[in-house]
Amino acid sequence: MYEKDGEKYFIVDSHMHYWDATPQNWVPGQEQFAKGWIECFHAYQSLAPKETHWTLEHFEGYSEDDLMKDVFEDGYVDVAVFQPTYLREWYAQGFNTTERNGALAEKHPGKFIVNTRFDPRDSDAGLKEFEDNVKRWGSKGLKLYTAEWNNGSRGYKLSDPGCYRFLEKAQELGIKNVHVHKGPTIWPLDKDSFDVSDVDHAATDFPELNFIVEHVGLPRIEDFCFMATQEPNVYAGLSVVIGGLMHARPKFFAKVMGELLFWVGEDKMTFGSDYAIWEPKWQVEGFVDWDYPSDEFSDYPRLTTAGKKKILGLNAAKLYGIEVPAECQLPPEAGTPAAADDARLVDEASAAV
Repeated sequence: MYEKDGEKYFIVDSHMHYWDATPQNWVPGQEQFAKGWIECFHAYQSLAPKETHWTLEHFEGYSEDDLMKDVFEDGYVDVAVFQPTYLREWYAQGFNTTERNGALAEKHPGKFIVNTRFDPRDSDAGLKEFEDNVKRWGSKGLKLYTAEWNNGSRGYKLSDPGCYRFLEKAQELGIKNVHVHKGPTIWPLDKDSFDVSDVDHAATDFPELNFIVEHVGLPRIEDFCFMATQEPNVYAGLSVVIGGLMHARPKFFAKVMGELLFWVGEDKMTFGSDYAIWEPKWQVEGFVDWDYPSDEFSDYPRLTTAGKKKILGLNAAKLYGIEVPAECQLPPEAGTPAAADDARLVDEASAAV
């Protein structure tokens, strides 16, 4: 929990990782991709304050103790959501798997929610693995990486028939939240495989699923905003937005936040540190203190303390059914976190006529 000026903030880090990118885990013959991937990740860390930068060696293989200290002890996080990324083509045991995350979660009850993933190109075997993971780890959500390489394929779309088969299974298994990486690329993945247009299709066809678009489609912020404002079940995941822009590009960060607040709204935005690219401590502190830097942003909605509380934890807590302490909850006049959009309310109202 974070507290400042008498205000208590319940923090849900809804997008973080526990990876193994050490050379011992690189697939023989694929070393250039495994090395290039983690070096690209590490380069993104340079966008954070200098005193938070890690050596590449530490970044490749940080420890369990590092994670628990950085995220919970120093980083104010109350509950963290593991989001896996497998990359089995380059990492022999996977880069950041459900099993690795789940093993850590079992050692620290109540600290983590273990999301899993699927890849529709894995067909029946992938469907079984997905179902087994949901049952084994009690996953309430999943993370999709549409640009991941798989046996010669360099990406897929949420709108593909094969993907719909897995989304249908996700609903059957009780999955509610689908986090999708749609944002900056990491070498050697293809930027166009992270385009947000397929989210539009899937969100319309699966209205009972919540699609949290991580990194809000950057650099396609306008595309994301105009799509998200018409889809009542699309949310803005602020991983990369806060960590990558708040310190390094404050004016661009203000523009992105302003667009999101105008089109999407504070009820549909979730905080994610993207640990271990960035630590949550400076992000939480900076976001609580944040305001627009100048009058040139006067046509954007303002962000109140109540709005920051929603974004930093209450919205994600509502999506995941996390119990929030009474002292961290909002009064009724502040609105309901993660509230449904008018489009859904109009639809329900019309159905009742």
